[in-house]
Amino acid sequence: MTQSSPAPGVIATAEAVRRGERSAEHVTTEHLARAASLRGLNALLHVDEERALQAARRVDARRAEGKTLGRLAGVPVVLKDNLCVTGVPTTCASRILEGYRPPYDADCVERLVAEDAVILAKANMDEFAMGSSNENSAFGPVKNPWDPSRAPGGSSGGSAAATAASIGAVALGTDTGGSVRQPGAFCGVVAIKPTYGRLSRYGVIAFASSLDQVGTMTRSVRDGARVLGVLAGHDRRDATSATEPVPDYEAACELPVKGTRVGVMRAALDQVEDPDVRASFAAAEASLRDAGCDVVDIELPHAHHGVSVYYLVATAEASSNLARFDGMRFGLRVAGEDLLSTYERTRAQGFGPEVQRRIMLGTYALSSGYYDAFYIKAQKVRTLMIKDYQQAFERCDAVLSPTAPTPAFGLGEKTGDPLAMYLADIFTLPPSLAGLPAMHVPVGLGSTSGLPVGVQITTPAFTEGRMLQLGSALEARSGYVCAPPGMDVGGAS
Repeated sequence: MTQSSPAPGVIATAEAVRRGERSAEHVTTEHLARAASLRGLNALLHVDEERALQAARRVDARRAEGKTLGRLAGVPVVLKDNLCVTGVPTTCASRILEGYRPPYDADCVERLVAEDAVILAKANMDEFAMGSSNENSAFGPVKNPWDPSRAPGGSSGGSAAATAASIGAVALGTDTGGSVRQPGAFCGVVAIKPTYGRLSRYGVIAFASSLDQVGTMTRSVRDGARVLGVLAGHDRRDATSATEPVPDYEAACELPVKGTRVGVMRAALDQVEDPDVRASFAAAEASLRDAGCDVVDIELPHAHHGVSVYYLVATAEASSNLARFDGMRFGLRVAGEDLLSTYERTRAQGFGPEVQRRIMLGTYALSSGYYDAFYIKAQKVRTLMIKDYQQAFERCDAVLSPTAPTPAFGLGEKTGDPLAMYLADIFTLPPSLAGLPAMHVPVGLGSTSGLPVGVQITTPAFTEGRMLQLGSALEARSGYVCAPPGMDVGGAS
């Protein structure tokens, strides 16, 4: 049986405001107070209190005038700090963008505001979305609400922590190789990465353009479905934006799953050693069987190359995208004796160690003499991975896997070993490289760790409805409640 979250979610808040049972201003005031009391999590980089209250009052005024309110009326939203909002500081958690205020809104921000959502704050993140633990922020690590000694996951760790701690009813993140799903798993929230192109990337500060995708974090599957329905749709300002029609995602959550064929990679599961992850996967598989799904074994022969391919493709694109941050156009400028030394000093002081490491890796992979050996070869293997999924989906309707190989690990536990950190994304990378929709669904707490655990559902391109249908079925049978113990973290008042 599904239990409700302790704090009202997206749909409950929006419907209460639309019916006049709660005012948007009151909802916003409550969440601003919660953000202040949980400052110790370091989940937020900028709280825009005055703007949020003004937006909420406009929603209340529209209702008082008898106007119909949008699907997200009065819903408090937290945005990852790589999403542009007009006049609001946007740093990507990097010193090189400190003080930058964009002159325009991202497409996803425009769509939220058009449905009467209230933008509450900008969330902490790994610098330029590079990381799997949210320890690479120039403004300090985020703490996991379930256990402040542990990482919230990355790079959207601030968004995940803010959602789990009920600072926002929903948070937006971006997912390049798992940066919504992995922190969703660590913090126990529903995390959706749609098909590449389903949501516009206009106004998202680029990390790896062929992989970046805006994603949602909520405390229930139906809440995620509503927000995804608001954000999805074609945007002429993004050349990669899809023109596919947007179905009713909330209705999909109500459909039965009997007869759905669910694929499982047994060979990959054998490599998972953590008992909580193994137990949660077994429980999810049993739950779907009980719901009438047919579970079939499948193979994705090239999936084990995911980490290698990702860190060649993503770093190559990052080295190109981040070349624009040189002290001439945005944010920080450290003056030198001439133009070249100004570039060097600005980038040396503005970029953190992980960003510098990835720029160097990507530049090397693209350099003369190595381009064919590394970058082109990685793209060829990526094509093979896409074909693997196409063949697998001839036998099944969805693929079920763990989302992360372990529950949330300790802060500092993997920072000295970059390869061990990169392997935290081993299950989330293949769907990203194939451009497929994938979501994390929490299914309970680990009996060993006491931390949230869950599974990942991947479906063919533009079948988010089927993904949500399965996610809703799992959620309904799990009884999981997103209720981290003890929100008084790290000196929070």
